[in-house]
Amino acid sequence: MSFDSFSRRDFFKTCGLSTLVMLHPASSAKGRALSANSSGQDIQQQALDLSPARWIWYPSHRCLANSVVLFRKTFQNSSAKAHLKGWVLADSRYILYCNGRRIQAGPAPSDPRWMEADPVDLDACLKPGDNTLGILVCFFGLGDGTAPIGKPGLIANLTIEDDHKKIELHTDKSWSAHLARSWPPGQYKRWYLRSLQEQFTSRYYPHGWSLSDFEPDSSWLPAMELGGDSDKPSVCNGYPEYMWETGCSRDNPQIRSRSIPLLTESHVPVHSLAESMWIEWQQPAEDYFDCVVPDGFKAIRSSPVIKSDDHSWTVTMDGKRAAALTFEFKEQIVGYPQFTVDAPEGTIIEMMVHEGHKVGGPALLNSHFNSWCRFICKGGKETFEPIDYESFRWLQLHIRSATGNVTVSDIGCRRRLYPWPHDVQASVSDPILQKLIDASVNTLYNSAQDIIVDGMGRERQQYSGDCGHQLHAIFHGFGEYRLPARYLNTFSQGLTKDGYFLDCWPAFDRLARLMERQMGLTKWGPLLDHGVGFNFDAYYYYLYSGQTQALEEVFPRLVFFFEYLQSIVKEDLLPVEDIGIPAVWIDHIAYKQQRHKQCAFNLYASAMARHALAPLAEVFGRKDVAKEARRFSDRILKTTQQVFWSSKHSLFINNLPWLAEEKEIRMCDRSLATAVLFDQCPDNQTAASVDVLIKTSPEMGLSYPANAGWRLWALAKAGKAQAVIDDLRTRWGKMDSVHLNNTLQENWEVQPDSGSQWSHCPIAPLYVLYMSLAGLMPLEPGFRRFRLRPQPGDLESLDLVSHTPAGPIHFSSRGKQGNRQIQLQIPPGISGELMVPEQEKLSMKRLSRENGFSLYEIPSLQEVAFTLREI
Repeated sequence: MSFDSFSRRDFFKTCGLSTLVMLHPASSAKGRALSANSSGQDIQQQALDLSPARWIWYPSHRCLANSVVLFRKTFQNSSAKAHLKGWVLADSRYILYCNGRRIQAGPAPSDPRWMEADPVDLDACLKPGDNTLGILVCFFGLGDGTAPIGKPGLIANLTIEDDHKKIELHTDKSWSAHLARSWPPGQYKRWYLRSLQEQFTSRYYPHGWSLSDFEPDSSWLPAMELGGDSDKPSVCNGYPEYMWETGCSRDNPQIRSRSIPLLTESHVPVHSLAESMWIEWQQPAEDYFDCVVPDGFKAIRSSPVIKSDDHSWTVTMDGKRAAALTFEFKEQIVGYPQFTVDAPEGTIIEMMVHEGHKVGGPALLNSHFNSWCRFICKGGKETFEPIDYESFRWLQLHIRSATGNVTVSDIGCRRRLYPWPHDVQASVSDPILQKLIDASVNTLYNSAQDIIVDGMGRERQQYSGDCGHQLHAIFHGFGEYRLPARYLNTFSQGLTKDGYFLDCWPAFDRLARLMERQMGLTKWGPLLDHGVGFNFDAYYYYLYSGQTQALEEVFPRLVFFFEYLQSIVKEDLLPVEDIGIPAVWIDHIAYKQQRHKQCAFNLYASAMARHALAPLAEVFGRKDVAKEARRFSDRILKTTQQVFWSSKHSLFINNLPWLAEEKEIRMCDRSLATAVLFDQCPDNQTAASVDVLIKTSPEMGLSYPANAGWRLWALAKAGKAQAVIDDLRTRWGKMDSVHLNNTLQENWEVQPDSGSQWSHCPIAPLYVLYMSLAGLMPLEPGFRRFRLRPQPGDLESLDLVSHTPAGPIHFSSRGKQGNRQIQLQIPPGISGELMVPEQEKLSMKRLSRENGFSLYEIPSLQEVAFTLREI
């Protein structure tokens, strides 16, 4: 079906981009807010015109992959009251320095058509007299999990101003540029989704280049001004990008202001030296690191360290052997690893990082997607830190090509964190669950930064679907709405011309998969089920925040995705095989065959159309879309019931149409949970589904952790919260990552010294605590009204704070079943209802009875206390 005002041919020029106000950065006007005033997190995102600044680059007509260019500008400051502010944007990474001091790094990953410029405030680093700005820019060029495609370039609109005058420091040909061969231009990729395999030669580096007393030599040239407009992103500048022949998009490309705060950075010291050994190379070390040549070395497991204290370690090198020192941090973190070394000139140090390592296991940590950087010393004492950030708990320094003493010290990490408006406040009486909660919070620290990703150690890509569940914890625990708003907008920008989403966007992966799918070289097409999940993400954002402004560009894209789904329906079912470029994933361990996913996919899409897209369409005044979404939902649900519902078993059987052929019943937690959650079982026959979900019989495929929240939600809805608690204790609580890394791992089993992700995004223990055990969820947008259905099970205490746009809701549960003391602190202006078994007798006003439960009005008081006897 086509919707008149959202025709595909008009979409890419009318998808809401006009809601952004074009502003000159010097203007005092405000752009359209993307977030709620009630949340205290106004986002004034603007479409920026950075003129008179120009896009600039090193004078050249070809830029090799992973080239690093240094830019500098010296200026005079004559006032102690001067202010230096503005905007900066570069493709692909920049680090900004002022008078030798590192100020900030960026930009946030963006769709190359709508890049976000970062705000700059340099007041604190200004000094009287000469001042120097320095900007290091690394252009990836090869595609990365955080940078899909682009062109080299830097643009900065900066102004220094005091009471008497204004000096413009905009990027133009007056800036100096230096091709930094300390990083070899054209350096190869690390792996598929990591562009930069960093190698740095210190003696080639112009040390002190961002200081005012630095004297540039002839290698510093006037910057080349690039063609193109200053309100357009780098893909629209005039540089001849030779690897992809990228040109300017016609989809109304813009430079936009950063929509989230800059990340914070803090120093985290290493915990300890875990092991050290000698390495005797049988083949050239370069061959091993470049090509992973087998049997290239022998490990001699005797410590080379001759002297150490709390922060430094010394080894005596003989010019033949290498030394490997392996350090561990207390928990897994994301940031820039760093170390100081005092070594002879020419000493080579490969710094390797890893998420999981077993002491006494593999000698070198090069078993995690080639996660190493190489530093070649100039001699003397110097500090090294890579351009790009890592996710790790283990750090190894492999020292070679040196004779004499080498001392390493001050090993640590410049940790990146999102500046959350609130800390998570959640505690329980069970130590296993508390450890899970703490690990969930640290996992979120790692996975939700300037984008919301699955894991920062491998892909660093922003997914919906299984990764979108993180939004619930971000809303409840942190009270954050700006980052989810950015997630919704940037992910939705990956809508293809055909109508499906590039389901990890903005990232390189699905761009590459498009051509691979055309040739049948991969199973990984853009995942349609993630597009379905993204509809839920958008709806929940509206339900939690009460705001629609952040969805103005998103909603039309949801409509086009829905139209695409309608176009592929066959015999009133959505197919999961032979659908061309896209693919259906659902989960990778819960199914024996691809066709077994059709039941779950159709139940999921039916639920999305009725419970996410339809209500959003009503909000946006599109009653025609809402009506069609509900009709579509009913249509495919009816057929799914006819094809996959077993009256004999009162269950959805994934392989019911092929049961005679396969001779074994196959179910999945996803189908059963979806059916329970969205009332999709015929005649509400849910008992058998709940029983199978509790027992996890061998016939039922159990999803991997990031998808396991569906099962826990369904059990809680069925009143089986104790089964949820038991599962958290016995299945989740045994995760190695929880105990070793203070994180939640990708799969149920994780291996050290492998490609396993030890910090992924399966934070069900945290969001289930809020949504299922405390039972707290918004009923009306912006939490104007909420429902509370507490099910603490055998937890004798459960305390948490949900940070709503109206203010914090404090929840406390004390005692055992039969004498449960519940206390609430509710912000003014919102109301709530309590859902308890109908046997519960309370002095509160009862609103209604439904399905064996009573609904009571929670008094509109700031503090409420009551006793429950039945839970």
